[in-house]
Amino acid sequence: MRIKSTHGRTVKHTRQGNQLMVLHLRIPKYHCLSCNRYFRHRFAGLRPWHRSTEAYRLEVFEAHEGGVSQRKLTRTHNIGSATVERWYQSYIKQRVSELSGRSCPQVLGIDEHFFTRKKGYATTLVDLKNHKVFDVVLGRSEASLRSYLKRLPGRENVRIIVMDLSETYRRIAQQYFPNAMIVADRFHVIRLVNQHFLKLWQQYDPEGRKNRGLLSLMRRHHWRLSAVQKERLHQYLAQSPVLNALYFAKQQLNGFLTLRMTHRERASKMLPKFLALIRQFEQSPARALAATLLSWLEPIVRMWRFSKSNGITEGFHTKMEMLSRRAYGFRNFENYRLRVLAQCGWNGVINRV
Repeated sequence: MRIKSTHGRTVKHTRQGNQLMVLHLRIPKYHCLSCNRYFRHRFAGLRPWHRSTEAYRLEVFEAHEGGVSQRKLTRTHNIGSATVERWYQSYIKQRVSELSGRSCPQVLGIDEHFFTRKKGYATTLVDLKNHKVFDVVLGRSEASLRSYLKRLPGRENVRIIVMDLSETYRRIAQQYFPNAMIVADRFHVIRLVNQHFLKLWQQYDPEGRKNRGLLSLMRRHHWRLSAVQKERLHQYLAQSPVLNALYFAKQQLNGFLTLRMTHRERASKMLPKFLALIRQFEQSPARALAATLLSWLEPIVRMWRFSKSNGITEGFHTKMEMLSRRAYGFRNFENYRLRVLAQCGWNGVINRV
């Protein structure tokens, strides 16, 4: 091998204080005498045809991800705004490529969130065990998710699926995740009970329903009220025996729903009492609530044995909303998906070349 010639190469490097470091390199061009091929010398941290080092590109990416605007980066790093966007997208795609080929987690959370008025809702799949977003798919119906779920790797390994009381997601779980048990989300079940009770309260006392002080007392759990608040609430409920009975039945039902991590023996003893309470609701004006609870009886009872909930998913939805606001909205769903997976589904370190 011999050195045929040399050529110059100028690349931007990291900044030292406010000074941009520029490297002027002399690159040798080699000639292999055995195979008669020509090639140039390679440097670690500098890719072919790039005019900046990987350390410099990573510095721009981390600054932009931390909230520094493109306009400010153009002044401090002497590059164009289109270059900042291109480098940022390349590292985002690198992060997402590291997530490709993953298998479905054993504990999966499914919920929907709003994307845009034009494209509607999207479905979020969350790894509840590791607190990471597994994927985001456009649509929330079985027809829109069918092609994605059929090619989803490892869906037979899912053991638990946590969801709200959605018939669509329950049918999807039963069809595409055959080995998974469905667990109802505790927050949505308790909210359903409270919503039914507030509707019944509106029917029996429309004027009292408008009282914001009473509304606050009715919504909270009875065991969290102070003595003065309980006294005030009991004075109001004494005026309506039917409403009084519905209120304390609702509180007893919420007492069952708030239990978690219950051992098997205790759960088997509580189940007949829970069923008897639902039968009482069937004979009351809250029969619609009783029908819903009976149709979701097994997923609701599994809440006693399982501690995870979709609160993790709701937290990620808040973060997704913040990402969308920061970008002033997304039109392209694939760009939105890449950004969400890079921010909420990746916890490693970018390989510095």
